Amino acid sequence: MHESADEHAIERILGKNEEMADHNREHFKSLGACAFNLMSAPGAGKTSLLETTFKIAGGKFSSCVIEGDMVGDLDADRIKKVGVPVHQISTGRSCHLDAQMVARLLHAEPLEKADAIFIENVGNLVCPAEFPLGEHRRIVLLSVTEGDDKPIKYPVIFRNCDLVIFTKCDLLEHVDFNISEAIRHIEAINPAVKTMQISAKTGYGVEQWAAWLVSEISEFKQHLKSDKHVHHTAH
Repeated sequence: MHESADEHAIERILGKNEEMADHNREHFKSLGACAFNLMSAPGAGKTSLLETTFKIAGGKFSSCVIEGDMVGDLDADRIKKVGVPVHQISTGRSCHLDAQMVARLLHAEPLEKADAIFIENVGNLVCPAEFPLGEHRRIVLLSVTEGDDKPIKYPVIFRNCDLVIFTKCDLLEHVDFNISEAIRHIEAINPAVKTMQISAKTGYGVEQWAAWLVSEISEFKQHLKSDKHVHHTAH
C-alpha cells in the first residue's frame, strides 16, 4: 500500500514535468531555437565539448547555453570566456534539471536570439533520464575513462536519447574501453540511436558533431516554417 502511494506520487511528479516540458517546447519554438539537452556522468566533458564546439564551429550557427549545476558557476564562466551567452540554473540539492526550473528561467531572463540552445544538465546518469525539459534532441556523453558497461548499468538514459557521444577519445590507447562493445550494448536497448567519437582536446570528430548539429537545426527550422504555413492557411 505504501509503495503504491509512492508510485502514485512519482507518476504525478513526472506527469507535471511532462506538461511543463510541453510548455518549454512551445517557448523554444517561439524563439526559433533548437534545444539540445546534454546529459552525462560528472566529468565526462560536457563543458569541454561545448567550448570546443563554439571555438571550431561557432560560425556555423548562433548559440546560447543554459547551465545546470548544483552549486557554483565554474562551468558558466568557462562558456562566457568563449563569448557565448550563458544562463545559470543552480539546482541546490537536486541532482538534475527539471522542466519547471527551465520554465522559471525562460520567464525570468529573456534568452538571446540563437539558432541553438544547449542545456547542460547536472552531471548524473540516473535522474536526468526521467525528466524531459522540452528539448528537441537528447544527447548523452560517455567518456572512455568511465567503462564500456555503463549502458548496461544505466539503461534508461541511453534508451531515452537521440545521440551518444564517446568523449576523451584521445585517451583510448591508455584505457580499457571497447567502443564497439559499448555501441553493441547501446543499440540493444536503443536501435535508432546515433553514436559518434570525439576528443574535445584534439578536435577529433568535432566536424562530424557540428555537421549533425547544423542538420538538426536546419530540419527544426524547416518544421517551424511548415507549421507556420499550415497555421496561416488554416486561418
